[in-house]
Amino acid sequence: MKLEELLGQREIEFERMVHPPVYTSQALAAAEHVSGHCVAKPVLVRSNRGFSMCVLPASARLNVTRVAQLLGDVETRLATEAELAEVCRDCELGAEPPIGDMFGLDTLMDDALHDEEFLVFQAGDHTSSVKIRRSDYERVVHPTVDSIAYE
Repeated sequence: MKLEELLGQREIEFERMVHPPVYTSQALAAAEHVSGHCVAKPVLVRSNRGFSMCVLPASARLNVTRVAQLLGDVETRLATEAELAEVCRDCELGAEPPIGDMFGLDTLMDDALHDEEFLVFQAGDHTSSVKIRRSDYERVVHPTVDSIAYE
């Protein structure tokens, strides 16, 4: 299911934005003239339970040790690009929306994003993004919220 279709089905208001191609979450923040603190960056991890989607601010790095604790699996690691491409087939590599439901995954969200009014993130390709209320994002995703990132 495509992002805009999912948001429409769940009656979530969003703003679709088009920009020159960007390949990092920080570049998306610059292209949309927003703080990297409100750009939601997805990071796919793999544990013995399977894959999970971690979501953190563009300005942060994932704390894999903390994610492993939350998942209860010390073998948790970052997914490879090949695994990412397999799990998120309908998206351009590196432009995945941070919505685990779209891919049948649980979502863990860094608590720093919980303080933001709006979130901006890639919409599945490198030239479009969406902006939605953080509260609507949480209503759609039902993430586990915890401290999973380093600034």
